[in-house]
Amino acid sequence: MGERTVLNENIRRFYDVSSGLWEEVWGEHMHHGHWEVGEADKDRRVAQVDLVVRLLDWAGIDRAGSIVDVGCGIGGSSLLLAERFGARVEGITLSPVQCKRAAERAREHHLDGRVHFQVADAHRMPFADGRFDLVWSLESGEHMADKAQFLRECHRVLRPGGRLVFVTWCRRHGALDARDQKWLEAIYRIYHLPYILSIESYAQLLGETGFSGIRTTDWSDRVARFWSLVIDSALEPAVLLKVIAQGPTVIKGALAMQLMRRSYARGLVRFGVFAAQKAEG
Repeated sequence: MGERTVLNENIRRFYDVSSGLWEEVWGEHMHHGHWEVGEADKDRRVAQVDLVVRLLDWAGIDRAGSIVDVGCGIGGSSLLLAERFGARVEGITLSPVQCKRAAERAREHHLDGRVHFQVADAHRMPFADGRFDLVWSLESGEHMADKAQFLRECHRVLRPGGRLVFVTWCRRHGALDARDQKWLEAIYRIYHLPYILSIESYAQLLGETGFSGIRTTDWSDRVARFWSLVIDSALEPAVLLKVIAQGPTVIKGALAMQLMRRSYARGLVRFGVFAAQKAEG
């Protein structure tokens, strides 16, 4: 069994086990929230929706007829994008549990005619060349074993002139000291990540992949609050009992939340935001 196969199996198992608890306790959006200065009291679930809206505004996405949501989770972004743009959306995930729940939620929202989900590997997307107006990837790139191959697939499935909105966990640019390396290795091990890149390295890789109009930004200061709020909620007795009941995979993920909070504070983990375009013709 190859390294990528083993990694994908570990990712699948992690999300198969943890997604139900995440939805029950923390909601349908399995990603960070967004807070501007002065919004400290904003509810975490509202902040998660705001992240999607702010990303669309920042990237200048005002229309899209066909969208692929890469790493769709239980369909939070997929359904929101379908409703916002009246678009047809395909969501892919490695987790059969997530795929099934996302399909259920599409039916609950009466969107199953326009939003579909399947289990698929983003390194080999099951779509024809030039299929989509928009590739949306929100906090799944950190799981990709081959970042260049993943971005080549994003480029391939976009129509000429199509847009990419890509958000992923990044690391500080440049050399890392021993403590940085130790912290990252722990994050990789617990969250089943092969490695992460700096924002600067991703920008270079996007250019090498053939994308143009590349824009980048760092929203670490706008999202880092998320981890403190999730940690606080996880320590509530009823939630803590549910975490423990899920077994070691979920327990380790919950314990690593403190490491993520500290890594943001140290400037080691960065929240990379990217927008790019496939050239016309």
